[in-house]
Amino acid sequence: MNKIRIKDVLLISTLFFSVSLASGQTKMPEELTTATIRGQIEYVEDHTRIYDNFRAIREDVFQKLNRNILDSLAAEKGRVSELKNTTANLNSQTDSLNVLLASTRRQLNEVTATKNKIRVLGLEINKTAYNTIMWILVGGLILLMAIGFLIFKRNLVVLLRTEKDLKELKEEFAAYRQSSRIAREKVEMDLFRANQKLKKLV
Repeated sequence: MNKIRIKDVLLISTLFFSVSLASGQTKMPEELTTATIRGQIEYVEDHTRIYDNFRAIREDVFQKLNRNILDSLAAEKGRVSELKNTTANLNSQTDSLNVLLASTRRQLNEVTATKNKIRVLGLEINKTAYNTIMWILVGGLILLMAIGFLIFKRNLVVLLRTEKDLKELKEEFAAYRQSSRIAREKVEMDLFRANQKLKKLV
């Protein structure tokens, strides 16, 4: 009887260890290496049973799922940290660009405000007013030049006429002087003759 019990115990122990070894050497499901975390959890839910509100999960499956979840969390934490760094860098670049944009807008406003103005003798004058003043000055100078030309032309005509009149007057004066000299000489001769006659008479 004792031998039968020992045989039974040995048989049961052998079966138990063989089942344990067989279950320990069971191949890891492919879903736990290829599926997403959600897919892995759904696979575990579908392939495990509930006993008295407890779910029985193989230890190796549980450890694999646990590692996968922890690895995914670590990867996501790293990604979140990287995204935070990227966001900080982008915020810094955005601040720099905002400062540059504000400076550019200020310069644009200055250029826009001064594009219709011109600085003359330290005064800012509107370009339209400046152009109007310059065209008035140019027109005035042209008018003065035209008036000066007309005056010069009239003076030239007067000068030529005066020279002509002077020449005629000189010719008349020369003729008059000649005739007056002849007349004076004649008078002197007549006077001389008269004196001679008087001397003879006396």
